Amino acid sequence: MRALITTVVGAIFAVPLYVVLANTFKHGPDIAPDPVGLPVPPMLDNIAAVLSRPDRLFWASLGNSLMVTGLSVAVLTVLSAMLGHYLARTDSRWGRIATLVLLSGLMIPPQVILLPVVQVLRLFDLMTTVQGLLLFNVGYYVPFGVFVFAGFVRTIPIEMEQAAAIDGAGRLSAFWRVVFPLLRPASASAIIFFGVWIWNDFLNPLIILGPGQGTTITTGIYRAVGQYQVDFGTVFGLMFLATLPVVVFYLALQKQFVKGLTSGATKG
Repeated sequence: MRALITTVVGAIFAVPLYVVLANTFKHGPDIAPDPVGLPVPPMLDNIAAVLSRPDRLFWASLGNSLMVTGLSVAVLTVLSAMLGHYLARTDSRWGRIATLVLLSGLMIPPQVILLPVVQVLRLFDLMTTVQGLLLFNVGYYVPFGVFVFAGFVRTIPIEMEQAAAIDGAGRLSAFWRVVFPLLRPASASAIIFFGVWIWNDFLNPLIILGPGQGTTITTGIYRAVGQYQVDFGTVFGLMFLATLPVVVFYLALQKQFVKGLTSGATKG
């Protein structure tokens, strides 16, 4: 019975993936009459049409998404690791309060704080800028990063840092030379979560960047669907190409990702 339920749930999640794959390699006029039919014969016309669009929508969106996601993930990983290490090694009352405040941010949906965020960014002239979107990503996702890294730091014996201190290393030097290399599994887990969330984000880039600063990959798909859009082949082709970087990204860090998720159950 358990196997049957697992199969049914897996099939439900696989249906959207199948629809995208099937229609990506199908002739455009054949999509609407039979959206779930197999692409017989399969063709690459939709992908070629996306890559050769005159407005270079895909390439511009891909470049913006790579820049925003890469910079956001890099800053989030470093900041979350340092803050998580500090809070994990601090037993003061203020440290516990800071941890509680940060973790409470995990309960707030981004849509709830979008209006005040826009007002703050407009106050500092950061609306419609990549810097404004980067600051929003860092501010919103850093509580999750702190939660992941703080839990992993607690599994690392503090004696290793004490030994580094005896050898003359400062607290910051001990973190970068001793602790941070051991945080590779946690870093892989956090990087994958950050990367997927920021890459797939739609509403925040749409509002914060606006049309004047280009588009990300998700808002590019949205803008490819016009009011009178009938070229479903181009839309499915764009959706397919938009998922490839995420899939490659996950496969590259898969082993470290699984190790990071399971380490808390085997250490401590």
